[in-house]
Amino acid sequence: MPPIEFAIEGKSQTAEIRDLIIAGWTGRDAAGVERHIAELAAIGVARPRTVPCFYRVGANLLTTSMQLDFTGTDSSGEVEFVLVSLPQGLYVGVGSDHTDRKVESYSVTVSKQMCPKPISRELWPLADALGHWDRLMLRSWVTRGKGQELYQEGAVTRMLAPLDLIARYREGDLQLPAATAMFCGTMPLVAEMGGARLFEMELEDPVMKRSLRHRYMARELAYND
Repeated sequence: MPPIEFAIEGKSQTAEIRDLIIAGWTGRDAAGVERHIAELAAIGVARPRTVPCFYRVGANLLTTSMQLDFTGTDSSGEVEFVLVSLPQGLYVGVGSDHTDRKVESYSVTVSKQMCPKPISRELWPLADALGHWDRLMLRSWVTRGKGQELYQEGAVTRMLAPLDLIARYREGDLQLPAATAMFCGTMPLVAEMGGARLFEMELEDPVMKRSLRHRYMARELAYND
């Protein structure tokens, strides 16, 4: 896979990601997850085989680019924290599980493979945040016809904690294999779902007074059929 250039503790580092995982249904509130599964099932989205579930997608989809192309107008982003395992340790970034919603209605697995998966260039060592992990906040904004608006906002406590999620993926093992990246689930929207010409996202650490940010422009490509 083409290497990706990250920024870690002020230094540029090139890394190869060989495995990309999209974790779904990662909410800590099991009853809330079940309600959401039922809601989606009512509109035709198939029930996941397991909760949480883990979708393998092409590692070539992971990108730090700020200009991305998507087919049609049916795709949209969603902010997530992203775990990145490198030979020297485990890191966290902020990313968008950009998904084709039309395809999602008949196959979640295929929809996850349809779109690039943007991630911040900057990463933090996960160990630096674990002691106060539940204080971290995720946000996203979209820019469309009405200008910029808040799209998502909430604490990371809505999703399973990083080591818990890794253990579920690895059947008890707390080690995420090197050269692996995992998107870790998202939160409800505070605005109407839909695409946007600009998607912006943030993972805020209020304890250490810092934020990971990334943004990308979305160019819509026309269907030919």
